Amino acid sequence: MIYGTGIDIVEIQRIAGVWQRKGKRFLDRVYTPYEQSRCLRGAPAVQLERLAAHFAAKEAVMKALGTGLRQGVRWRDIEIRHKPTGQPYVSLTGPTKELALARGIGTIHVSLSHGRTYAVASAIALKDTDPAGG
Repeated sequence: MIYGTGIDIVEIQRIAGVWQRKGKRFLDRVYTPYEQSRCLRGAPAVQLERLAAHFAAKEAVMKALGTGLRQGVRWRDIEIRHKPTGQPYVSLTGPTKELALARGIGTIHVSLSHGRTYAVASAIALKDTDPAGG
């Protein structure tokens, strides 16, 4: 059963501006080490697209949870990982994971896309189904 959905669009130049002003402090506040290693490969333009897509995905997950950056939810507690096929998936940790579990959320599906100007992501949070049918 669907608990919540979220979508977010990010202007890539907005991420570029924040990264330029804040540098590593911005990266360390928002992105996990895994995300940084995955996003910061390739040409600078591609790096920005990836960072923006991951930022949008985290925002979409917060919307699907119905929290935003409240109720203990932190940027780095929402990690966008990738299967060997490249398919993204969400890994929650810390208070964000605890909040999701308390709400009965077992899985969050995520989809990301980006071009030269914008990055977009959507998320669907699914409640675990009760085997008893309730």
